[in-house]
Amino acid sequence: MPQSKIILITGCSSGFGLLMAARLASKGHRVIATMRNLDKQAPLHDEMRARGGALDIFAMDVTNKDSIQNVVTEIGAKYGTIDVLINNAGYGMGGFFEDLTDEEIRSQMETNFFGVQNVTRAVIPFMRQQRAGKIINISSVAGFSGSPCFGAYNASKWALEGFSESLHHELAFWGINVLLVEPGTYKTKIFYENAQYSENFYNEQSPYYEISKFLEKRVKDYVDDCHKDPEDVAALVEKLINAKNPSFRSIPDIESQCMYLLRKFLPFRVYRWFIRKGLFKEFQSRQ
Repeated sequence: MPQSKIILITGCSSGFGLLMAARLASKGHRVIATMRNLDKQAPLHDEMRARGGALDIFAMDVTNKDSIQNVVTEIGAKYGTIDVLINNAGYGMGGFFEDLTDEEIRSQMETNFFGVQNVTRAVIPFMRQQRAGKIINISSVAGFSGSPCFGAYNASKWALEGFSESLHHELAFWGINVLLVEPGTYKTKIFYENAQYSENFYNEQSPYYEISKFLEKRVKDYVDDCHKDPEDVAALVEKLINAKNPSFRSIPDIESQCMYLLRKFLPFRVYRWFIRKGLFKEFQSRQ
């Protein structure tokens, strides 16, 4: 039986964060589940009742350093340390670059990239003091494969990938392991209730209006037909926590593993052909 660990998770109101928190708590770990808005905690309580176990829930805004420090201070007072940090909080902003405002792009980076840095900076001293710990950053296939209409999201995840790899080397001296998880598309609230699009996404005067509508429908149809189980991501994270020498980069689904290999080994012009054939050529044929 793996030893119980103190685990801090961000973004637990839905999706992967909710499933990870519930799964790890039900296995006996001391989980501190955080979310920006505590009014959205009911689904997590429902999941915990179904699985059994208990956890702590705190309000945390990863873009607010005072909010982060308040939670970390409470954890330190109650448990004395943090063994595992799972940076999961984030969202996806849809919109072509010309339709995105500076504020929308900066907001995407503030949550998905600087938010990770904010929480990580607050937690590292605990792990450094005990010369042990794991920091698991939930990235995405968008962290290694760019796509049209999601440039801001791609940029935030590519930045996260570079930061994570650098930090992986920096913290190894202290016995702290930094890991990346890169899920593909799963049927979670990020594509439904939590979906966010640029202010100009539905602007009929935008030169990207028609293709934006086309891509929005393509994404929704793809997600509706997606049968991968989000619980697989939670199971993978549990495996990484328990592993002695886990891989730096982990991709939970076969589809995304294939995408990673194609992106890595194919000449870019060939990989680009696949992307454009699946999107723009179909759109052009409908015009």
